[in-house]
Amino acid sequence: MRKILLSLVFTAWMGLAWAATPKQVVLQVENMTCPACSITIEKALDTVPGVTAKRIDTRAATVTVAFDAERTNAAAIAKAITDAGFPATAKAKANGG
Repeated sequence: MRKILLSLVFTAWMGLAWAATPKQVVLQVENMTCPACSITIEKALDTVPGVTAKRIDTRAATVTVAFDAERTNAAAIAKAITDAGFPATAKAKANGG
């Protein structure tokens, strides 16, 4: 009985770990010209539920965002950046974003 219980707990834990795997999207972003642009974009992304990580590269004009697909999606992330004054479009998707 104990082995069965441990097996069920382990299976449930693995299912949660798999479900919580973040998705990632790389966005091409226009009008990023200075460090202040990065701050504005970071603040915009902070308002999007489910964003777990962000990397802003002003030289490449890209923003890479990791997110919880249960709470948001690439379109909502691009809209938040665009609404902040930096038109954003998905450049490439990785990991199912």
